[in-house]
Amino acid sequence: MPGSSVCIDASFVVALVTPEAWSGKVLSLWEEWARGDVEIVAPSLLLCEVTSVLWRKVVRGLLDPGDARRAPEEVLALDSRILDPPDIFLQAFDLAARFGRPTAYDAQYLALAEMTGSEFWTLDGRLYNAVKGSSPGFVIPGRGNHFGTGKFWELLSAKFPGYLISVM
Repeated sequence: MPGSSVCIDASFVVALVTPEAWSGKVLSLWEEWARGDVEIVAPSLLLCEVTSVLWRKVVRGLLDPGDARRAPEEVLALDSRILDPPDIFLQAFDLAARFGRPTAYDAQYLALAEMTGSEFWTLDGRLYNAVKGSSPGFVIPGRGNHFGTGKFWELLSAKFPGYLISVM
């Protein structure tokens, strides 16, 4: 996958910087991308969403306030690019309408993936279910794609049942 790009959402990043069920798998994938010279992108919304999720974890007693406060610094230190294309909002609006989403903020991730020709990775089951199998547009790659070989893919696909969404 050298020279390719992926777009990640807040659910993916939160699992990367806090203890989550899939944190180990997400970290392994991140390291694989780094070795493969994969560009990692996200819309600026990512920073707001991650901050909100971290605070919600503190309020619910799931995360120590000190750890939560350090996590945004880890997010900012990640080797990724935060992009803010001027027409992302219009494209997100159209995608939210296309997929019948009650809110449009998640559609910004989809819009950026579409605009950059990136694969989109999420751990958000509702978003995944809203866009899976749509055509044309976002599809779930089969085992024949560049992620479709090796033991890592087997483990990942077993733990993340199809949460990779690619842009056609």
